[in-house]
Amino acid sequence: MALIVHKYGGTSMGSTDRIRNVAKRVAKWARAGHQMVVVPSAMSGETNRLLGLAKELAPSSGSAELNRELDMIASTGEQVSVGLLAIALQAEGIEAVSYTGWQVPLNTDSSYTKARIESIEDSRVRADLAAGKVVVIAGFQGVDDEMNITTLGRGGSDTSAVAIAAAMKAAECLIYTDVDGVYTTDPRIVPEARRLHTISFEEMLEMASLGSKILQIRSVEFAGKYRVPLRVLSSFTPWDIDIEEEAKSGTLISFEEDEKMEQAVVSGIAFNRDEAKVTLLGVPDKPGIAYQILGPVAEANIDIDVIIQNVSQEGKTDFSFTVHRNDYARTMALLEGTVGPATQAAKVQGDPKICKVSIVGIGMRSHVGVASKMFRALSEEGINIQMISTSEIKTSVVIDEKYMELAVRALHKAFELEKDPV
Repeated sequence: MALIVHKYGGTSMGSTDRIRNVAKRVAKWARAGHQMVVVPSAMSGETNRLLGLAKELAPSSGSAELNRELDMIASTGEQVSVGLLAIALQAEGIEAVSYTGWQVPLNTDSSYTKARIESIEDSRVRADLAAGKVVVIAGFQGVDDEMNITTLGRGGSDTSAVAIAAAMKAAECLIYTDVDGVYTTDPRIVPEARRLHTISFEEMLEMASLGSKILQIRSVEFAGKYRVPLRVLSSFTPWDIDIEEEAKSGTLISFEEDEKMEQAVVSGIAFNRDEAKVTLLGVPDKPGIAYQILGPVAEANIDIDVIIQNVSQEGKTDFSFTVHRNDYARTMALLEGTVGPATQAAKVQGDPKICKVSIVGIGMRSHVGVASKMFRALSEEGINIQMISTSEIKTSVVIDEKYMELAVRALHKAFELEKDPV
């Protein structure tokens, strides 16, 4: 049989009863003859609780020294999860062993709180699998060259699971969550949202990058780079569901665009309310001005998203870009403190109450008028567009945050996403 990686989110691990159900599900797969590697997240709410304790002691953050300790603290949530799950598996009569990220080891760089995986040494895991054991590996964490514990950022257990599946050439990586797959948009906003049976890797990558919370973007990038078969499915289906039925449930992230793929022009609506916009007014319109503005922001390890530079008037231009809302205060302090004066900007202003709404679909490559249809739908609802960003398979707009849900519903209806593709 095959080597399979299961990943379980925090909600799936939220109590001892749920952990027991996870163990029963994994045991079912192991008894069917599969070699099993399981990557669980911390119990739901545990990482927030741990970091909240740290914030009580040191409200400010940013230094490498502090971030190192935050990783030391945050990694313990997953350490508890793997131990509990291994015990639950043993209670099911399944031989199981748990490992932290540094015991595998899962090697990363030293970018504390958002480290990147460099390599995985899997010999220890393979030996345990050969001996008939289920191996439970802590997600979200690794170790750098100096044996410091690192974490991979929010959603990092997804990345851990896909990276382990890639390194071990697993037959498939199953991501178990509290939803039963990838939907055309969030069903909490649009009750008519439809679950997709398949979605292309490119569409999933765009959806993840644009705010969909189903998968961390880096996990999708890993899946694409190493062509790891990936499926998103629910951990709340009965654990004793037929294994063949379970293996075909949820949403398959596919690397093959064939006649079986859902070839709608637009496949989904993504949104992200965690956005903030900053603008430098009246900067000189000259070569290198974009680097003068964005270089220091990038050096501060702040991710930049949508960028717009206006047409020059009398040698001056306005330059706007968006950042994650958590980085807004730092970005504004940087612009007002050094970057603004250095670029001779007339004024620096910001807006932390914006959001980004996007339409995504590989069918957009071969259909014209998709963007105009999007803009018309928003216009009919009286929603003003502040910024626009496009790629081959997506169009994103930045709008006032208060219109986000209205925009999502209007676009879902305009593109008839509640209907199955023909």
